[in-house]
Amino acid sequence: MTEKELRDRIGNTAYEVTQNAATERPFTGKYDEFFEKGLYVDIVSGEPLFLSSDKFDSGCGWPAFSKPVQADALNEKTDFSHGMVRTEVRSAGADSHLGHVFPDGPKETGGLRYCINSAALRFIPYDDLDREGYGDYKQMLDK
Repeated sequence: MTEKELRDRIGNTAYEVTQNAATERPFTGKYDEFFEKGLYVDIVSGEPLFLSSDKFDSGCGWPAFSKPVQADALNEKTDFSHGMVRTEVRSAGADSHLGHVFPDGPKETGGLRYCINSAALRFIPYDDLDREGYGDYKQMLDK
């Protein structure tokens, strides 16, 4: 797929976030204060990334998750941009920039906060999982 085809398919903001490590402004993403039951996937590849049951309101201005859907769903790398040292998270399959992970999440869920750009995600509602080919994830959401 060409750069233009991908940009046309996912939109300019999602393209800049996933391909050029841009960051959407805080409190502007559609999933920041969104808490429906379902699965979040990489907007580029469709690979499963996060369950709604692991999402929490951190107040940071971006969707926050306590863990990825599977340990191998994400890759981490040290990010020295903007005069800070952070841990960037990228999707394992498409290598899409998603956001960053911080050690200040809820202690009862492991202490991590995956701070993710809404633009990097596509949400699949629970009732649409079978139709979209993600039916196997229903059992994880039913726990």
